[in-house]
Amino acid sequence: MRAIVAFAFLALLVSTPVRAEPPKLAVFDFELLDTSLEGEMRGPQADEHDRLIRISDRVRRQLSESGKFQLLDISPVRAAAEGSNLQACGGCDVQYARRIGADLVITGVMKKISTLILNLTIFVRDVHTGQLITAMNADFRGNTDESWTRATNYLIRNRLLEPNFGKPQ
Repeated sequence: MRAIVAFAFLALLVSTPVRAEPPKLAVFDFELLDTSLEGEMRGPQADEHDRLIRISDRVRRQLSESGKFQLLDISPVRAAAEGSNLQACGGCDVQYARRIGADLVITGVMKKISTLILNLTIFVRDVHTGQLITAMNADFRGNTDESWTRATNYLIRNRLLEPNFGKPQ
């Protein structure tokens, strides 16, 4: 009887497909590139800094809740990342993400052209190869909490959580 039970259990193990874990993801705080006249005259603004943190956290939360990704804690490399310009550091984002065991890394930049015209770009890179997987952007109008949130939600919903995201075309 034991042999039959053991054989049945072994057959079940062999026939059950192995479920791969979701990719490990590092999402760094998004950065602001302010080329506006207002930015030149007034310098960095606290409300825009707060918005960057909120949209970065929104991306983290929604991707984690989706179950498609395993979100990693970036705190071991946060200070180094904040001291770098992740969009122009020659791949330091990939190096930081590799240190914490990520498979994928997301960075983002909010480009403020004027108080009216803004653009959010999100970059996704493969940590193992360093290659850019995709870049996505949303142009929008209005420098408000609502406009930043809507642009972020649009990219999450229509690009990052798209059913075929990350699958070969």
